[in-house]
Amino acid sequence: MAEIYTSEQKKRRDESKWTLIQGILAPLQFLAFALSLACIIYYFTTGDGYWVATVSVLVKTGFLYAIMVTGAIWEKVVFGRYLFAPAFFWEDAVSMVVIALHTAYVIALIGSGLTPESLLWLAIAAYVAYVINAAQFLIKFSIGRSDASHSVTINHLSMEAGR
Repeated sequence: MAEIYTSEQKKRRDESKWTLIQGILAPLQFLAFALSLACIIYYFTTGDGYWVATVSVLVKTGFLYAIMVTGAIWEKVVFGRYLFAPAFFWEDAVSMVVIALHTAYVIALIGSGLTPESLLWLAIAAYVAYVINAAQFLIKFSIGRSDASHSVTINHLSMEAGR
């Protein structure tokens, strides 16, 4: 399996403030997602709390936009392009679907073209895409960490063999 980062990209990744920002925003976005999903489920099961569910989806969408903008900056710093660096092509492609669905929710909310239930089902669709995308990034993060430990092990073994 090919490594995700070259040594120069790893250095830029590790030195970038955007890596820390992504590391802070990602769990905050997940927390907003989990709370929002609970609000949506509450609305569907009780018929109450539509306003709270709506606000929760907007908060989750705000986190999404923040992480997408800062993620594009991170990608530019690390890979030299804002989006669709080869190492993150599919993650970015699915991210575009996630953004499109969340944005469709906001547009439909403003346009009042859908019923509350339809709006929240659109949010659910956006959340399903988000979960898929989050899984992609977690897998890639795990591979990136594995690459780093693999490189350390190989370097250590090479130094041991050289003795």
